[in-house]
Formats: sequence, C-alpha cells, structure tokens
Amino acid sequence: MLKSFKVMLVPNNRQRTRLFQFAGTARFAYNWALRKEIDAHTAGEKFISNFDLRKEFTVLRNSAEYSWLRTISNNVTKQAIKDCVDAYQKFFKKLSWRPRFKSKRRGDFSFYQDTDKIRITATHVKLEAVATSKKRNKQGLNWFRLAEVGRIPLGVKYKKPRITFDGLNWWLSVAVEFAEPKPAENCGDSIGIDLGIKNLAVCSDGKIYPNINQTKTIRRLKQKQRKLQRSISRKYEMNKKKGESYKKTRNIIKSEQKLLRIHHRLANIRQNYRHQITSFIIGRKPNPIVLEDLNMRGMMSNRHLAKAVQEQGFYEFRRQIEYKAAWAGLRVVIADRFYPSSKTCIACGHVKKNLRLSERIYHCEHCGNEIDRDLQAAINLKRYAS
Repeated sequence: MLKSFKVMLVPNNRQRTRLFQFAGTARFAYNWALRKEIDAHTAGEKFISNFDLRKEFTVLRNSAEYSWLRTISNNVTKQAIKDCVDAYQKFFKKLSWRPRFKSKRRGDFSFYQDTDKIRITATHVKLEAVATSKKRNKQGLNWFRLAEVGRIPLGVKYKKPRITFDGLNWWLSVAVEFAEPKPAENCGDSIGIDLGIKNLAVCSDGKIYPNINQTKTIRRLKQKQRKLQRSISRKYEMNKKKGESYKKTRNIIKSEQKLLRIHHRLANIRQNYRHQITSFIIGRKPNPIVLEDLNMRGMMSNRHLAKAVQEQGFYEFRRQIEYKAAWAGLRVVIADRFYPSSKTCIACGHVKKNLRLSERIYHCEHCGNEIDRDLQAAINLKRYAS
C-alpha cells in the first residue's frame, strides 16, 4: 500500500525563482500538448499518443526560439505531457471532466521530479537541475531545506514526487510503498457515524463532535476575512479609471496576501480538527465503521446549506476514515444512499416518511419514542452492518 508524505519547503530567493521557472515550464508543456490534442480532434484526426507528442516537443525544445526550455530538466516537461494525455483520455472514457488549460492567474504551479534523481535526507531534499552551473560550488542550489525534520522515511524508494505551490509556500509530496497491514486484533464493537451541520459527527455510542465553525476562533477569523475582502474591493474601485480595467497596486497585492493567509489559516484549523477526530475514532479500533453515502452534489445545490456543507468537509472526513482504517486493518462499510437512517425508529422500526429537516427530535407516532435524530441515525447505521 502507498502512503503519501507532504512537507513544506524553505527555499531561498534564488531557489524560489527557479521553482517558479520549473512550474511555468511544466504549465507551458501541458498547455502545448492539450492544444495539439484539441486541434487534432477538431480536424477529425486520430488521438496523438504520448510518445508522438514527446517526440515533437523534443524538436521544439532544440529550436533556437525555445532555447529557454533547455534550462529546465527534461523530466519536468515529459511528465507534464503525460499528465495531459492521461487527462484527455480519461475525459473521453467519461472518468473525469474535460481538461482545462492551466492558468498562471489561477495558481496552477506544480511540477514532477524524477524518482531516480531526487534525494531526501532528514533535513533537506535534492531536486534535479535547479542549479544551471555544473560547478561543484554551485550545486548547493539543488538542496532545499525541509520545514520538518525526519518527516519523510529514509532509505526507501520514492514514488510520484511532486512540487506544488499553494499561493504562499512550496510543498514536496512523495509516496512510499508499505506492506499491506494485517487485520486488526482485539477490535471493539462496530460504530455508526452520522455526519451533519449542527454537529460534525455523532457516533452511535453517544459521542458528539461539535461543529468547529461555531467556535469563537473561527468566527473572529471569518469576520476579519469579510472586512479584508470589502477593503480590497474598495481599493479596486478606487484604482479603476473610466474606460479602463482594474489596476492592481502593491497595496492591493499585500492585502490579497493577508487574505490568502486567513484562507489558509481557516482551512488548516478545519483540516486539523478532522484529523484529530478521525484519528481518535480509528484509535478505538471499532470494526466495522459505518458511514452513509451522502449526496454531496445535491447538498451543494441547496443555496441555504451549500456554504455550511463545504466548511464541514464531509467528503474529506470520509476519505480520512477510509485510508486510516485501511492502515489499521479495519473495515469500513458505506450505507446505501437511500437508507432511511434518520427516519427509522430504533425502538419499533417504523419509518417516518414525512420527517422534516427542521425536526431535530424524532417523535415516533407508533411507540412514542423520542430521541435526537442524529443519534438515532448513528445507531441505525451501526445496525446496518450487522
């Protein structure tokens, strides 16, 4: 099984410049390959293979007009073309959306590193061909400091190494092959988990994990975020002249960087909270773990709930439960999307079909049972696996 590791890089100014050049070249190669594929499809020609595109790109790379491509490792452009071909094939197989051209404005900064050339120590990582000179005293530019010491395992074969930029920092992500885990021993009872907006998760044993977006820290950050967004909007309006487009000043750039830091801060708090909950649940070794198959597209189409659903991150919660359970040798059961977990009385089994979302307490018309609807859903999910 593959485990991925992601660590932040701490580059100096010269290294940061080269990282942007590498990412820009990868974006150029991807867009070039996508344009070739679209033009061939429009003209009614056959699909262009990865081999043919790379062969044509090599001719382009050796031309005088595109001599700057030779300052970047050939592995970066080869993988970018391969990624484009894979994305284009998946689209026609109806496995993904239509591939789009990568945009510098949208922040599409990423590139691939060759698995045989990358070197990782406890504190540094060596990337390929960052230094343009072959001199020994210049080769130190290839070594990037890692923000965390000993985060990535050493002495193993690394797979899928990627360098990405999130708008503030550069990150290194690699995958490492591990042996398949054995089924967990001394497992506890099964557990059902109901995800919701009022509380992030309600477990069948009565444990409740509240919505972190209702805490004072998140509310203050969101208030600061709104004020900064309004301030940036006013600055854009002030710098707009008649008949001309908006102009971005240095103060606007600084304000946008502050806003981006708040976005990242909010995302990191929510992600850390989800990791804490899922790790605690997996640590109890319940077997199996039962989740419901939520209709995320339908929930996001509700304009009253879309923002709250997005902030909760139900899909990310399920993803973490699934891969952490696989690491621990536990089983995860996904209940059917139309299973009436909230509408079924746990006492008599009656299904209340007209249960409204505003009814937080379930009142059974047959046996008179009263229970919190989220707790009842979690208990029914637990029974689903039996």
